[in-house]
Amino acid sequence: MKTLLPATRGYFAIGVEGISKAVNLGNLLRSAHAFGASFVFTIGADERALELRSDTSKASTHLPVYHWRSLDELKLPKECSLVGVEILDDAQDLPSFPHPLRAAYVLGPERGVLTRELVARCQHMVRIPSAFSLNVATAGAIIMYDRLRVLGRFGSRPVAEGAEPPPRTPHVQGASRKRRKRVDRSV
Repeated sequence: MKTLLPATRGYFAIGVEGISKAVNLGNLLRSAHAFGASFVFTIGADERALELRSDTSKASTHLPVYHWRSLDELKLPKECSLVGVEILDDAQDLPSFPHPLRAAYVLGPERGVLTRELVARCQHMVRIPSAFSLNVATAGAIIMYDRLRVLGRFGSRPVAEGAEPPPRTPHVQGASRKRRKRVDRSV
């Protein structure tokens, strides 16, 4: 049985700079497909990483995948915020980060960090609070889950153990607007 993702507003993409392992990129693609990403991208990826051996959902046949050789080639949709994901002191912790409606999240490589040039281009920097660095595909899945949790239409999570969650409030459309007929005053 296939479960549908709850409706969310906006769109998102996820990408990685300097990825070198095909297994990590394949796992990130599979997670992006599962969480409803609009597209996936790489910047300066190792050619061997582009083989996508572990993408068992065949995500690249369901969503666009862009491979840019350098940061100069990176092209994002209009008004799409670039959000860097990195362990930096001045990055905002993910649990308190207000996700932009239109966002492209970019992760650092497996054995490194985002380049200074890419960090400078990001509108936001966020970090996953953890004791040490995570696998890039795992970090991407956490970012996408948090976005879905925050922007999806879920009910509030109960605070006490064993408590029942409050029922999810249904989306209510606003009242219809009455429009006046336009009068042609050009005569």
